[in-house]
Amino acid sequence: MEGLFFYSLAVILLIVSFIKSRSKTMTGLKKAWKAFENILPQLLIVLLIVGLILAILNTVLISKLIGRESGVVGILLAAVFGSITMIPGFVAFPTAAALLDAGAGYTQIAVFVSTLMMVGIVTLPLEIKYFGVKTAIGRNVLAFLFSFIVAGIIGLVVY
Repeated sequence: MEGLFFYSLAVILLIVSFIKSRSKTMTGLKKAWKAFENILPQLLIVLLIVGLILAILNTVLISKLIGRESGVVGILLAAVFGSITMIPGFVAFPTAAALLDAGAGYTQIAVFVSTLMMVGIVTLPLEIKYFGVKTAIGRNVLAFLFSFIVAGIIGLVVY
């Protein structure tokens, strides 16, 4: 129901914008389409990978690897996967929901999403180039450690 409200609001505001300034609205729509075209390949690849992972790894295996009963090993495994995976934020949360539905634990998903958003092993060379070795590694180490604090708090709140 909320989705219908927000889509309707977006259409109404688009019409108002179009009435107010046709050229600016068309420019905005063209820029939005370009941004969508740029994001689409990444989104499709990530969705394909997540779909394949969920198809290959059944709920029993996911529960065993990063389920609530996996404990510290599952948390560390989720942290490592999150650190080396590069998924845009708008895909990370639906992925986390799918993993939770498949049997993953809340603490493990919290550390996975936290490291996914804050730690960048893949982007580390670029960070080093712009910020220097000490700053880039320091930021990533602190983000990695902070992810465990977040996961611990989530674990305390949820369980």
